[in-house]
This record gives sequence, C-alpha cells and structure tokens, in this order.
Amino acid sequence: MKVAELEKPGSLRVKSKPLRALGADEVLVKVESCGLCGTDLHIVEGTSRSTPPVVLGHEYAGYVTDPGTNPKGVPEGTHVAVDPNIPCGRCPYCRRGLVHFCTGLRALGVDIDGGMAEYSIVPASQLYTIPHGMTAEESMFIEPVSCAVHGMDRAGIRAGDIVVILGGGTIGLVMLQLVRHGGAAAVVVSEPLAHKRKIAGDLGASLVIDPAGDALRQAVMDMSGIGADVVIDCAGTATTARAAIDLARRGGTVVFFGVCPMGETIPLEPNAVYFRELTIAGSYINPYTFPRAIALLRGGVVRVGPLDVRAYPIEGVHEALASLRDGRAIKNMIVPGT
Repeated sequence: MKVAELEKPGSLRVKSKPLRALGADEVLVKVESCGLCGTDLHIVEGTSRSTPPVVLGHEYAGYVTDPGTNPKGVPEGTHVAVDPNIPCGRCPYCRRGLVHFCTGLRALGVDIDGGMAEYSIVPASQLYTIPHGMTAEESMFIEPVSCAVHGMDRAGIRAGDIVVILGGGTIGLVMLQLVRHGGAAAVVVSEPLAHKRKIAGDLGASLVIDPAGDALRQAVMDMSGIGADVVIDCAGTATTARAAIDLARRGGTVVFFGVCPMGETIPLEPNAVYFRELTIAGSYINPYTFPRAIALLRGGVVRVGPLDVRAYPIEGVHEALASLRDGRAIKNMIVPGT
C-alpha cells in the first residue's frame, strides 16, 4: 500500500509499504480522510516528538474492512473515527483517570503507523462509530475538535465572558465556534492573515483584528475596560504566549493550546502572576472527549464547511504541508486514492 512515512526528522517520503498481519484486538481500517495539522509540521521539522520511521497522520477516519478475530468487535463496513492516543491503562496517571498523562502513552501517526496511508491497523479500543450522514471532512475533524473540547474545559468559560483567541487557523476557528456556543458575550480573534480574518468574521467573531502594533490590546481594553476574562493561545508561538498573559485581566485565565516548539521559552514575572492572580493552564490532547466532538459536529455546532478544507492524494503530502506552513491553507487533508 502507499504511505507517507517519516524516515527521520526532515525526511518524509511517499513509498510503498506492505501490511503486516493483524494482532489480537486489532482491526484494519481503509482510510477515508486524514487531516494535516501543525503537529505534523513540527514532527517533520523535528521540533515535536515522534518515533520514526513511522507513517504520519493522527486525525483520520475510515471504514473497517477486516474486523479481526474478536467476535464482539467492530463489524466490517462500520464508519469509524480513530482516537490516536493509546494509554497503557496501568500507570499511576491512568489509574487516576488522567490517561493523557500516561507514562507509556503512544500515538498513532507519531509512534505507531497512522493514517497517511491507504490502510491503517488500529486497536479496536481506539475506534468510535461515526453517525450516518457525516462527511469525510466532518469525520476527519473529530480528532481536532476533541482536542478543542478539552481546551474549552480547561478554559472554564462562563456565560458573559469576554474571550480572546490568538490565531485564526483551524483550531482558532473551531475554538471560536465552541466559545460562542459556550455563552461568551464577546469573542475577539487576532489573526495576521486577511483570508483567515474574513472566515473568523463570517463565523461570528465579535471583533477580528490584525495583531500588528498595539491595536489588539487597545481593542480589548476598549471592549472590557480591564482585559479579557479568558485568552486562548491557538497559535503556539513565543509572541502569542507573551501576548496571552498581557491581555488577561486580573483574575483571568490563560490557556496555552497551540504547540510551541520544544525548548521555546518566554520571560514570566511570578510576582505579576501572584498580584494579578492569573490562572495559566495548558491543554494537552483529548482525554475522553471524542463522543462530545462527534455530537458537536453532528449537531452543527462546529461547522467545517467555511474552513475551506482542501483534499490531496498521498503523493501531494509535501505540497499540502507547504501550504499549511506558509499560511495559504487553513486545513488540508489526505484522501488516499484520489
């Protein structure tokens, strides 16, 4: 079968790779669609963790073509989404219910061959049935939406809050929709690229602004008088991380959602955190949020149509990654066989 395999950081190759035999409690999934995201860019560039050689792709869905040997498993032909994060179930974190902190956590598309392939072998425990009628684009979005749902939980947004979202890419635009649905009185989106700002406006942002200069801070102060109740950094840069802390009001919450490169640091004054009584939270992957993501997509709370999703064959993976890197695209997906 055809795959996109990371041989080592900086070397992603489209190649043919044979399928191995299914193990116990594994199923074979014919990949329908596989999203590309900033994490994939970081993995290819070597600024995010991975275990090469490995077939990339952790945002994917497809159809079960071989249910394996488990008589109570997922039937052949079932439309499924894949949760890529596989906890051990035995470590102290797993036994506290904190499976995303599992000391032996492995992920499809990061440590184990994932979805940038014609077929993927997946543990049956990682499959979620997709309701009838969901499109390939919606199905591919289940994994990133599940991560955004966890980010919403970490943000603790209350009805009437003023929320700032830094970054109008895929996650920023998904988060915008969730924040509006969660009862925020106003949502400000900061995004340097004009075409992304337009989509944020179309999706109902109260204010969309180019972060150049001091316009963003002034706009937030004009709107609130004291700063934002919640700031969510969806861009994952040192610049946006610093801005997130500066924009929050006293007693406000800052969520670092976007993935900064490993080793990136910012200056932080502990006394300012103490005096302003800031809550600074991280948001890491998607513990137990897949069913909620499916419900949000199925119910139309999160709409993916406006995000201008572009489809590529496996052979187009390098072009797809390049257009994400330079900001030309908002969301790309691999559709094997096209």
